[in-house]
Amino acid sequence: MKALSVHDLQPEDSLKLIFDAAFDSKAALKSELEPLLQSLEKYANGWLPDVAEGKRRRKYARAAIWKALEEQRGEKSTSIGLYRTKWPALDMSLSLWSPPLPPNLGVFINVKPLSFFSEVERCRHFVEMVRTWASRYPVAYAMAHSTDDRVLAGAPNFGRDDETEYRDGFDKIYEVCWLNVFGPKLVETVGRERMLSTPAWRVEELPNGGVLLVTRPTVTDFASEEARLAQARVHCHLRPDLDFPTVLRTLRERSAALAPVEPRFHPDMAPLLSRVVDDVASYERQRKIAELNAWQPPEPEEWRPADSALPSDVEDPERACAHYRYLAEHLVALLHTKVPSIFEATPASLTEADFYFWHEEFPTSRLRENIDAHAVPAIGAYLGQVLVRHLGGRWIPREKLEETQVLVGHRVWFPFVRARHYMRSRQALLDFSLTQLYRVAERHRS
Repeated sequence: MKALSVHDLQPEDSLKLIFDAAFDSKAALKSELEPLLQSLEKYANGWLPDVAEGKRRRKYARAAIWKALEEQRGEKSTSIGLYRTKWPALDMSLSLWSPPLPPNLGVFINVKPLSFFSEVERCRHFVEMVRTWASRYPVAYAMAHSTDDRVLAGAPNFGRDDETEYRDGFDKIYEVCWLNVFGPKLVETVGRERMLSTPAWRVEELPNGGVLLVTRPTVTDFASEEARLAQARVHCHLRPDLDFPTVLRTLRERSAALAPVEPRFHPDMAPLLSRVVDDVASYERQRKIAELNAWQPPEPEEWRPADSALPSDVEDPERACAHYRYLAEHLVALLHTKVPSIFEATPASLTEADFYFWHEEFPTSRLRENIDAHAVPAIGAYLGQVLVRHLGGRWIPREKLEETQVLVGHRVWFPFVRARHYMRSRQALLDFSLTQLYRVAERHRS
């Protein structure tokens, strides 16, 4: 059975839960985990996992959970995955650490898209699930929030280096999320009376001395002005040392970074740029759209008027053209598994190749000598073949590849020069895209 990965969906926000708690490692595992699974099955309204994965995947059931845990049991830790086969996508893990490590139960949940939780009742069920868990398994800190906003907040390091973060964890209230569970130590650090008087939508003292705090009825409007005001009030109440205007300004900046931006891409480049923005992390998506809206591809310079074309200087033009076809086949051989359309040698396949090279960061992830010796000639020949096949172009062979031209209408184009410019850097893949040159040549073919 194929699980639906969060990576299979369009780049958009998700709901993330991180829950780390103590558990009784001496108790029977089934009885110790039973309350957790009962609450999951009771409150996972519409997002309950239907796949449990240990060494292999099985349909979700208690028996499948126990089998997966048995399969994955290690000397110090055990971890299994829980997923869904249909929308919304779920990436969930259940991890256990045992002596000699401190006994710890970790639950990680990522449900995508975040918009699935727009209903108050669905969010209430989620909160009840976490409240039940936190009442049964003592936590130092747990949270649920927008994944994108949490990244922009700098979690989990919050400006610390990795070693410090690993050592100290969430030792003070660096950030307030939509849903928070503060363990007894954090509660005492803040002051129990202050914690319980927090101006939040829901504040509840838990049986083990922790406190559950929820800022708003729903998580999906976290970036709204009302939600940011509530978040800032809560944070500054719990941390009187913070400056409210500064905290609120930072939250507003994060909201602005996530605010939807309408794509207005250059028409020649829109198919490629749409793929590019879909490839960046969702928290970067709006910034990338704005950046590419403002960007304009340079007009191609790799051409001359037809009446000033360099004449062919090869003895056997047909043999030279066969060599260009041979070089183009090298690109097909390189890309065919990742870019199946490369076999077709169409304008669309140029865009597919552009995106592949951009996604792979090809100019910087491969050896420069291999790029110059093999990739550049193959790309130039392939581009030339598309100009010949779809625009009625004609090769004008030259001894030097960079002087070789393709005549289209009243212009001659230098595809090998374009390929060399194209492979300079990742940005050059956009500035000198194969797609852009083809579209301009198409407009000037008559």
